[in-house]
Amino acid sequence: MNSTRPELSTPPKLAQGALRVVALGGLGEIGRNMTVFEFGGKLLIVDCGVLFPEEHHPGVDLILPDFTAIRDRINDVVAVVLTHGHEDHIGGLPYLLRERADIPLVGSRLTLAFIKTKLKEHRINPKTVQVGEGNRKKFGPFDLEFLAVNHSIPDGLAVAIRTGAGMVLHTGDFKMDQFPLDGRITDLAGFARLGEEGVDLFLSDSTNAEVPGFTVSEQDLAPAIDEVFRTTPKRIIISSFASHIHRIQQILDSAHSHGRKVAFVGRSMVRNMATARELGYLKVPRGLVIDFKELEKLPDHKTVFVCTGSQGEPMAALARMANRDHVININEGDTVLLASSLIPGNESAIYRLINDLTGMGAKVVHKGNAKVHVSGHASAGELVYCYNLVRPKNVLPVHGERRHLQANADLAIKTGVNPKRVIIAKDGTTIDLKDGVATVSGQIPAGHVFVEGASVGGATVESLQDRRALAEDGAITVLAIIDPGTGELVETPEFFARGFVHNQDDFIPAITAIEKALASAPKPGRRGGGTWDPEPLIADTVGRWVRRAYRRSPVITAIVVDA
Repeated sequence: MNSTRPELSTPPKLAQGALRVVALGGLGEIGRNMTVFEFGGKLLIVDCGVLFPEEHHPGVDLILPDFTAIRDRINDVVAVVLTHGHEDHIGGLPYLLRERADIPLVGSRLTLAFIKTKLKEHRINPKTVQVGEGNRKKFGPFDLEFLAVNHSIPDGLAVAIRTGAGMVLHTGDFKMDQFPLDGRITDLAGFARLGEEGVDLFLSDSTNAEVPGFTVSEQDLAPAIDEVFRTTPKRIIISSFASHIHRIQQILDSAHSHGRKVAFVGRSMVRNMATARELGYLKVPRGLVIDFKELEKLPDHKTVFVCTGSQGEPMAALARMANRDHVININEGDTVLLASSLIPGNESAIYRLINDLTGMGAKVVHKGNAKVHVSGHASAGELVYCYNLVRPKNVLPVHGERRHLQANADLAIKTGVNPKRVIIAKDGTTIDLKDGVATVSGQIPAGHVFVEGASVGGATVESLQDRRALAEDGAITVLAIIDPGTGELVETPEFFARGFVHNQDDFIPAITAIEKALASAPKPGRRGGGTWDPEPLIADTVGRWVRRAYRRSPVITAIVVDA
């Protein structure tokens, strides 16, 4: 098995007739999915998603792939193929299209509809190419064939990419639900047919590779959802992903059968459900869905609110309700249903949300205590089934944290794939396919790009470290007046602390440390004495003293004024 190593260097020029594959996101993380294929001097992109921030990303709204590697070659991009309409696969498009607005976006009917409404908010009118299962289209040197896959959102597609270097099969996000709510199953016959033709490189969804067996069918959730409606005496507040149309359909069906009215809450929820309804993906009985202001006038036992915020996002509707910062208040006897999974990294935020809602008197129903959600991703049994159908020559597990990628790789090997042909890569690792063999060729930059409001890329890993230090340890500013001729203190330094618990007398030892550091430093103007820069000297001295004395690391700023 090939695992990437940190000492990888910039890859050489792509060999004639070879295909290069590099993920700019989605390897080692759940989100930010973006894979670039290079052949014949042209680039094809599959997906362009976002990663949602965790607690160690204070102030960050979204995390994007780093477009640096393709920025100088943006005119070589022949298309962006979109496997489905989840944010971790399409959320980065508004930012990519700032680089070049006319890149063709290729996707299914629903996926493109979601994209168009999203891009409208960014005042971008995209160039789109609608495709469906069974379609085959060429974009530059890439011959693409699309296959139906079942996922937690309708209209998901896998894509087979044929080039002169061989065929790549990218599953996108998928599972093998044999009883899907929309009747659209994963095209296993198509997978087998491609396997007979010869799949040179297989990129397979790894999210549930650690989970044994097969993923439960969506239909199996109906009894648990119906139980919530049958036993709740007051209001029902349901939180789900704004793109989870299948789950919303189940909720609407239960609400209708129990005589409750429904209101959608949250901009993305209202927008996406309107789109799905208009295109016929969401079946809504007449009069079932009404405005939430009208819904509030009805008796509690007749109401259902469907909102965003199932991952504990601080600005989403459910979190604002829990913080009493929303027009809808959670009351004693209400039931809150979290109809979603726990995305890795969001556990703390979700459990905090559950505790807050419980403290307000609500009954909280979630995946941990009821069968109200199933994954949209293939479990180990399904992945093994696919490996046996496709029989790929080379395997690159995608879409998952390192442990998921490793588990998927292990499954591939168990089905007979040569361990030397199974590659566990990380974002930015380049893999070259030539003569039927995939090898690691190098590493390119593929870091996180942070979005904060209107600012893109302004925040850095270092600035986020400073924010965490400010939040945990506070800040100290040192004001020192120094004689520029002698380099000595003229007056006792002043210390201004925020978030750092102290008394002014606590800093007396720090003053001594500053005096010693200045005395031992090169003096200003002395020949051969080096550069005189007292501010970083003072900041470093105070920082070392604080760490020794208090075992804390506040942000230290030194301001020096010449006497």
